[in-house]
Amino acid sequence: MTLSPSDDLLAHAVYGHRDADRPAPLLDRLFAFWFRRLVYTQIWEDPAVDMAALALRPGERVLSIASAGCNAIAYLTEDPASVTAVDLNPAHLALARLKAGVIAAAPDHDALIRFFGTADDSRNVAWFDREIAARLDPETRSWWQARDWRGRRRIQFFARGFFAHGLLGRSIGLLHLLAGALRVDLAAGLRQPDVAAQAAWFEQNIAPVFANRFVQWLCRSPLVVYNLGIPPAQYQALCEGRPERMADVLCDRVRRLATTGPSAENYFAWQAFGRRYPVEGGDQGLPPYLQARHFAGIKARIGRVDFRHATLRGHLETQPASSLDAYVLLDAQDWMTPAELCALWTEIRRTARPGARVVFRTAGAASPVDRALAPADLGEWQKDERLGADLHGRDRSGIYGGFHIYRLPA
Repeated sequence: MTLSPSDDLLAHAVYGHRDADRPAPLLDRLFAFWFRRLVYTQIWEDPAVDMAALALRPGERVLSIASAGCNAIAYLTEDPASVTAVDLNPAHLALARLKAGVIAAAPDHDALIRFFGTADDSRNVAWFDREIAARLDPETRSWWQARDWRGRRRIQFFARGFFAHGLLGRSIGLLHLLAGALRVDLAAGLRQPDVAAQAAWFEQNIAPVFANRFVQWLCRSPLVVYNLGIPPAQYQALCEGRPERMADVLCDRVRRLATTGPSAENYFAWQAFGRRYPVEGGDQGLPPYLQARHFAGIKARIGRVDFRHATLRGHLETQPASSLDAYVLLDAQDWMTPAELCALWTEIRRTARPGARVVFRTAGAASPVDRALAPADLGEWQKDERLGADLHGRDRSGIYGGFHIYRLPA
């Protein structure tokens, strides 16, 4: 079978390397097939943590993984010269480019909130057809005008509740059904008056769900976890090679999601437990790119963000030496072999300016860079473990095991 460019990039990321004599395991191939689709409707890394770690200065150049595009656009609040965001998934690139296109076209903040804040208004579809579609590149426009299995154009997601779509959105919907069957109202956690009450609510209502035998059996299944966007290599890192522990691990991550700061300020918790954003509460419960206070600045700078279909290393190989200041790798290194990590960091070092920063997350606590690279390979890079640990504790998404920061001396 001949792979398309998109399939080939995804296969390489998931399999680590292609070996004709050793076919990839069935579950790995299945995940690569699933990951061609829309997985996330929002990114699940906290941009406030990224920006605190990067301390971006006006005029700097940023390279990031795109995912759903929220964070790459949020970095524009710091006035960088450019943000280049790469991704392997054409569906995610279509979503990220749509977000940029909507911001560029939005006459006011209310229009942006209607499209991506509530995302369930038929006026969004009419506005897309009238003004936005013509602004988009042909691939993005075609993706949103294509029809799903029910015969509806994908852009109609924004008239019928966008956050219910994507693999993760549907998985969250199934979790709500399962919780309802166990007589647990997940949205009740969002109505607690403070963090202490949130923690008590979690221990009384959610922790027992993860102790349920059926739920523990579900958590042991890689297929169930893959629907959350967790690839095979991360599955093993998450449970430390012990699938029987997966329910406990996921319980701990959801506990952090439910209790890291007040719910009113945690839009990740609202997506998980409420399946929406608390738009009625103003800026405090919204992603930075949707906040009213950032609207004018982001709109003025939206032309500085560029979304590209590429791998991190593939893009870096096209860049001049000493040309980038900040690198946001999300959790991509969890997917990589030691040889790929070495090759990636060789390109990062070649393209990094003095004072450059690299940030990334991991499913487990340990940094794969520390395991895969010899001290000589890391060279001058300095790891800020104290700040990384502090910011990991403040990450409102709560779903990762570690947050890591590496810097070059200025």
